[in-house]
Amino acid sequence: MTQVRTNGIYLEAEVLDPPAGAVQNRDDGAAPLPVLLIMGLGMQLTAWPDAFVEGLLARGHRVIRFDNRDIGLSSKLGTWGRPNLLATAIKDAIGLPIRARYTLHDMAADTAGMLDALGTPRVHVVGVSMGGMIGQILAARHREHVASFTCIMSSSGARHLPGPTPAARSVMLARPRTTEPEAIVEHFIKVVQVIGSPGYPTPEEQARERVLRGVRRSVHPLGFVRQLVAISATGDRSALLREITAPTTIVHGHHDPLVPVAAAHDLAKKIPGAVLKVIDGMGHDLPPGLIPTLIESIAQTIARAEGQPARVATPA
Repeated sequence: MTQVRTNGIYLEAEVLDPPAGAVQNRDDGAAPLPVLLIMGLGMQLTAWPDAFVEGLLARGHRVIRFDNRDIGLSSKLGTWGRPNLLATAIKDAIGLPIRARYTLHDMAADTAGMLDALGTPRVHVVGVSMGGMIGQILAARHREHVASFTCIMSSSGARHLPGPTPAARSVMLARPRTTEPEAIVEHFIKVVQVIGSPGYPTPEEQARERVLRGVRRSVHPLGFVRQLVAISATGDRSALLREITAPTTIVHGHHDPLVPVAAAHDLAKKIPGAVLKVIDGMGHDLPPGLIPTLIESIAQTIARAEGQPARVATPA
């Protein structure tokens, strides 16, 4: 782990090297570009499943993952204040401008600065949910950094798109019963049960272990709230999406209750040349049963960027 100074703050980052003998994806013998993982709303770098990270490493890529600002071990500044969620929701509902101490544009600038600080200016980007939104801005406004873009269960923010199901909205806005670790874990288990993949359920023991790892590392509910307001304040990115030039794949679950699949079709229409992959039975998570499919989708996107056929990784 390393603390990286970027955009006036610090981000906690982790750079992982592939094992010796991992698959090399380039015919010219050059080392494959790193893969940058951008996590979603309120989630730490530890939320990336181990098998997901290992699948990318097995293909010969360095993997960079990090805590977005205001979460995990990255900067959390008191000057960012405590937003009024009710006022934000009302303004959002009637289309009034929303003011926030930072937006997704700031978070994309954080990411670009981190890459420069790490000496890895060009990467293959994988963003999940809010991380996909940050990835959209990175690919459009900081395109020199983005060799390819895989956008998973995300949205353009267009106002006409359907919102979460009532159950998904309710569980995302609910609070744990107490601030005790056990109550926080139980709360997040309930979240996973509501928004997770009905066709690929994550065993509760695995979900609990991953949640507990995050809770032991850091708990910062205010960061979740401020990131949520940042999403609303950023608004519709439709016009920006047309500026993306990197080969892009949109991956989305057909049964996503938090970001309905209409958002994926909308993205695919707005990002030039984007490939759409809708997965039946997938919700709003990264379940063990879908990790090979997700890794293959990323590999195919990378292969398009490099003008080569994708190669299949074989276990060591």
